[in-house]
Amino acid sequence: RSEAFVEAVENITTGQRVQKGQPLLRLYSPDIAAAAAQYLTAVGVDGARRRLENLAVPQDVIGEIERTRKVPLTIVWRAPRDGVVVDRSVMDGMRAMPGDVLFRIADHAVLWAIASVPERDLAGIVEGRAASVRVRGLVGRTFTGTVTRVYPRLSIETRTARVRIEVENPDNVLRPAMYAEVEFATGSHVPVVAVRDSAVIDSGTRQVVIIDKGEGRFEPRDVKVGSRGGGFTEILAGVGEGDRVVVSANFLIDAESNLRSALQGLSAVDNRP
Repeated sequence: RSEAFVEAVENITTGQRVQKGQPLLRLYSPDIAAAAAQYLTAVGVDGARRRLENLAVPQDVIGEIERTRKVPLTIVWRAPRDGVVVDRSVMDGMRAMPGDVLFRIADHAVLWAIASVPERDLAGIVEGRAASVRVRGLVGRTFTGTVTRVYPRLSIETRTARVRIEVENPDNVLRPAMYAEVEFATGSHVPVVAVRDSAVIDSGTRQVVIIDKGEGRFEPRDVKVGSRGGGFTEILAGVGEGDRVVVSANFLIDAESNLRSALQGLSAVDNRP
């Protein structure tokens, strides 16, 4: 918060992990030195201490001034938190102005996973619920997080909304910008009718499943879908318990035009004597 001259910088580079209280650099500030000298006089002690605090002088430095009754020539500036140095823009002998960024330290103990969720699934996403995060670079590991924010805006291009999940990173294996897949805990423990995701033919305007009627006969049936998860899609209407549903080769008729011709073909076969 004051003009200063950097006397020396510790041997700390970008990407290095530092601990709270670890020395980063040593500097001289005329403003801090003047405030410290005023603090040691008999007049204006409270005001001088407040001035030191307003200049963001660390409490341990103020305590050292009180103990030694001396104005320090230089001040050791220490890391304010544990973290990783993501930016170092300081060197020995440089002049630093108020507001200059000398070190930027990021705490990676807790990270945010940002998931893109289709609008049809947003109703089941609730803040405070648990979510499982799997990172492609860490095969076999699953991290448990908490949904902390469902952003209000949708992407016009993808029709998805951003959902933020806070994930603990105790061993620091998670890194910013990693690609991850997220599974949300939704719904209740009440049993529902569900089919495999591959069974639902979604043209964008309608959802259809193919019912196996036996003896080589098939029936297309419009359905109303609900929540998705674990490779299954909830069926709210159109399919009942015990119905035999085709679960493979449906990708051949996922487009609206293909769907229409395929359903006509099935209807023609069913009408044969």
